Amino acid sequence: MPRPVRRAARRAARPGGRGQRAAASALVAALVLPAGALSASAAGLDPTAPPAADVEAAGPPAAAGAGAVGGPTASDPAKTGTAAPARAGELLAAAQAAGLQVPQLDLDPLTVPEVQERVEAGDLTAEGLTAAYLQRIRDVDPQVGAVLALDPTALEQARASDAHRAAHGARSPLEGVPVLLKDNIGSAGLPTTAGSRALLGNLAPDAFLTAQLRAAGAVVIGKANLSEWANFRSTSATSGWSGVGGQTRNPYALDRDPCGSSSGSGASVAASLAQLAIGTETDGSIVCPAATNGVVGVKPTLGVVSRTGVVPLSLEQDTAGPLARHAVDAALAMEVLDGTDAADPATLERPDGVDTSFGRVAEGNGPSLSGARLGYWTLTPEQSAAVDDRTEAVYASAVTAMQAAGATLVPVQLPDQDAVGAGEGLALGPEFERDVDAHLGGLGAGAAGAPLPKTLDDLIAFNAADPVELALFGQETFTTAASGPSADSPQVAAARADARRLARASIDTVLAQGPGGDDDLAAVVSLTGTPPDLISYQNTDGEPPAFVYASSTPAAVAGYPAVTVPAGFAGPGDVLPVGVTFTGARWDDVDVLGYAAAFEAAVDARRAPRLLPTAG
Repeated sequence: MPRPVRRAARRAARPGGRGQRAAASALVAALVLPAGALSASAAGLDPTAPPAADVEAAGPPAAAGAGAVGGPTASDPAKTGTAAPARAGELLAAAQAAGLQVPQLDLDPLTVPEVQERVEAGDLTAEGLTAAYLQRIRDVDPQVGAVLALDPTALEQARASDAHRAAHGARSPLEGVPVLLKDNIGSAGLPTTAGSRALLGNLAPDAFLTAQLRAAGAVVIGKANLSEWANFRSTSATSGWSGVGGQTRNPYALDRDPCGSSSGSGASVAASLAQLAIGTETDGSIVCPAATNGVVGVKPTLGVVSRTGVVPLSLEQDTAGPLARHAVDAALAMEVLDGTDAADPATLERPDGVDTSFGRVAEGNGPSLSGARLGYWTLTPEQSAAVDDRTEAVYASAVTAMQAAGATLVPVQLPDQDAVGAGEGLALGPEFERDVDAHLGGLGAGAAGAPLPKTLDDLIAFNAADPVELALFGQETFTTAASGPSADSPQVAAARADARRLARASIDTVLAQGPGGDDDLAAVVSLTGTPPDLISYQNTDGEPPAFVYASSTPAAVAGYPAVTVPAGFAGPGDVLPVGVTFTGARWDDVDVLGYAAAFEAAVDARRAPRLLPTAG
């Protein structure tokens, strides 16, 4: 669930069929269990099976590295780790037996342009790069739990990319680049689950954006875990947990949450488990995990990137976008993802003449901080009291750094945020029921012909019967949405219209700064959020992780672009990442990303995670 909506809900709370389930059992075994463990554990993942059948999976072969392998079970619903590391080990072993030499690469600082330079020079191949990431998944992901499933054709895709380059040249700057997809994005050959065990049989085709990546020559290496149903099942959900993938952990401190809902996308890129990942955002679900995991996250203008084939939360706000360790990589990903799709009406709203030259940002020809006028969103006294001093100091240092780079920083406050959040909170539940029912209704039969859920009511019933789904927190957001007003009711339609109008006006008015153009602002800079909290669960710990502050709502509700970039570190021992967000006007995506890239170059705040067991 979007962070501000969940925060408001928490404040207010204080002073299916047998065939479908059997198919889900078989698919979950294929996704998260090692070879040989299927018969022992499949029954334990069937909601109709007795808890005694909930057998732990055997450990992986030694080559797959240490750590948990199976997904969550009734006896250990918070378990971290899937079969992806073991599967990576198997793929590597087979390729090495056939003669592949895995190159020794320092993946963290590697950029997409450097990849292309090395491949063109003959020092690297797409197959070698993909193998290096598989090796990293094998060795590191058991601790992080960011990779939900691997595409068994990953190395074949890479070899095909090398062959295409040799015969015809590179199709794009993403030729041969390994990319992970958040598991609400369709990818042929793998289930698209939204993290829910109810959708384990959903073998959906490629989403539109997945097809764009493949056409550009990218290697779709697999699926990233996510906060189940885009964090929209419960007001007490823990970010990074799904019934399919268990708990993703923050690679900077493994006892901290990775934020959501694109948690696996953020953590995987931060831990160098892929060169790029694609996430989705309704409100904060790209920028929060990007900032919390110390990477760049791009939330585009609604309509820049197609949503066809993406499991929705609300089509009034949903958008997909890239997460990357480097702004240049994010820009090159946007160059591929940008485009119109006749099946997604939002992509047809773009007016003529919109700047789509993301390539110039990648080339270093984007806007400069020197001479730029930027607003910086100040914290209110109440927010300042809630945000820790070290995080505020990181934000203040970022403002100072932009001034030192030649920018003029103007303090601003975006008005009407309480009203924007209230309207969004009222509208999202009914919109979710409308859009998820439409999405589920369009799905075909599941694996082995078993039926898939067709409505939100089906999902609620499945969860109630499942031994894992409700073990850590509930589904009150689902039940409220199912019992509330419809999305087309006058009350909800008015709430959506008012929230969007106020959100857009809050950004547009602040950027305009008055009737003339001389004092206009190019973008608004804000603190993305606070460092991640300790992982905890409502049902076992009594309280889920807290949300203290976030600045994502205006851009999310307005449908405007926002880009977060690492700004520094705070929390115990100053080991937890903090980001700042650049927000701009509608369709101003290139310049917003350009300012973020210029900030990255000026500050160079990111450092690689160390997989610390705790921040202190």
